[in-house]
Amino acid sequence: MDIHLENNLRMAQQDSVITETFNKEKARLRNFIRKSVPNAGDADDILQDVFYEFVSAYRLPEPLEQVGAWLYRVARNRIIDRFRKQKQEVILEQSEGDDALWLEAILSIEPETPVTLYEKKQLVEQVVVALNQLPIEQRQVFVAHELDGKSFKQIAAETGVAINTLLARKRYAVTFLREALQTSYQSY
Repeated sequence: MDIHLENNLRMAQQDSVITETFNKEKARLRNFIRKSVPNAGDADDILQDVFYEFVSAYRLPEPLEQVGAWLYRVARNRIIDRFRKQKQEVILEQSEGDDALWLEAILSIEPETPVTLYEKKQLVEQVVVALNQLPIEQRQVFVAHELDGKSFKQIAAETGVAINTLLARKRYAVTFLREALQTSYQSY
């Protein structure tokens, strides 16, 4: 048999398997992607990327095993990649009022998807590490105000420290945390 004819026959068989797999997996894979990606256009782009990779991988000499699992793994990776590309730089600025809850503002990442929840968990871990690097007085004020929800008046009454001193300590803590978290966040 002619080598060109063999190659054409093999390509036709591969095309048939690729088309069959695409038709079989398309709806379920799209639903899987849509659960994590709120924008339908982005979800369709990811789906297209997944099937492009499938076609490329399927044409390699070594066969793919467990094609369904492979497709979902690639989809998960593309979702994470898309999120990282689109993730806007977190602006770690202090809120307008001195009494505003800074930590709550930076942790309110929307929309909540498995990927954003993972990112939020990573950010919380970075906050804990950074908090442990603060001087004890700054850390105490920050924790009392941000995590315990106490007002500066309450903290002053409990500790006997002037409100202006508490405000300054919190401002120093926020400045330190902002710098520490900005550096960590840019390394992702």
